[in-house]
Parts: sequence; structure tokens; C-alpha cells
Amino acid sequence: MRATESKVPGVHVFTPRLLTDERGAFFESLRTDEIERVVGHPFDVRQINYSVSRRNTLRGIHSVTIPPGQAKYVSCVRGALRDFVVDLRVGSPTFGAYDSNVLDADSGRAVYVPEGVGHGFLTLTDDATICYVLSSTYVPGTQIDIDPLDPDLALPWGFTEPPLISPKDRAAPSLAATLEAGVLSPWTAGG
Repeated sequence: MRATESKVPGVHVFTPRLLTDERGAFFESLRTDEIERVVGHPFDVRQINYSVSRRNTLRGIHSVTIPPGQAKYVSCVRGALRDFVVDLRVGSPTFGAYDSNVLDADSGRAVYVPEGVGHGFLTLTDDATICYVLSSTYVPGTQIDIDPLDPDLALPWGFTEPPLISPKDRAAPSLAATLEAGVLSPWTAGG
């Protein structure tokens, strides 16, 4: 696997080495030892989630309060999507900054999202399926939702028609309102 750090500190994009022949392809999708080597701390898997979405579905921006915190390793196992991370760590030199990558089933590319960083995506194909490998289990009441269309974030989603958005995401507060509510985690050295 090749790892590159994104514009948001602590976020890494992992691109596997594809082994191809006339039958198709093989690659290692997840190696926690490689993640730990790159990020400098353990990545203990506690839960795996999938979401399946129609083309032009927008999900996010989502994070989890600390505690309990939740790091994510996200990949697209069917179809394609435009993936976004947003730095939500108060005091971070890149607070409010974002990075984006196209994730698709063919490349096997995945993104490691550390605790305190928000995540969202726009599906580019029908039946797009994303896999979330999570460092903690779901704890009700700890979710942080940010308006994915917050004009202050101005994320370049790239949709050409209004996207499908859940009522929860449509009603999510802006980054400024979430910051004012005091639920975002502080930046710590090393991400």
C-alpha cells in the first residue's frame, strides 16, 4: 500500500497495489499494521458499517464527539463517490479546511479519517456502496452533523442537479453554529 497525507493533517489516503491478470484483480484493502505505521498509533477495529446509495446522494458532514471519538477507514466497494474530509478540530492550523478524493471500487483507494475530522461524500454512480471500518461502536447522542452545504465551508461537491439529502443532514447546523455549541474537539499535536 502507498500512503499519502492529505491537506488535512492526520488524514491519509491509502492506495493498494493491484495484482491483475486475465481473471481480474486482487489487492489488500486493509492492513492495520500499515495504518498504525503511518498514523503513529493503534487503529483497533470495533465496528464495520456499509451504506448503499443512489447516484447523486449527499451524506455528511459527520463526526463523533470526543469521548468516545471515532476514527474511520473508508472505502468504496461498489461504484464511485466523491469523498470529503473537513478539519473540525478546534485550534488546528487547518480548522475548517477540506480535502477531497474520488473513491471507487476499481482502485481500492481508501481514506483514513482521524478522530475530530468530519466526513461526507457524494455518490457518482447508482448503487454506490461505501464501507466504514470504525475504531469505536455507535454511541447514541455523540454524533456531530454539519450542514454539507454550509456556504462558509463552500465544499465543491460537483453536483449538477440538487442532490438527495436526508432531512437530518439538511437540518444540520453550520460549522460556525457547531463551534459555538462547544461540541467540537480540540486539536492536539500530531493530529
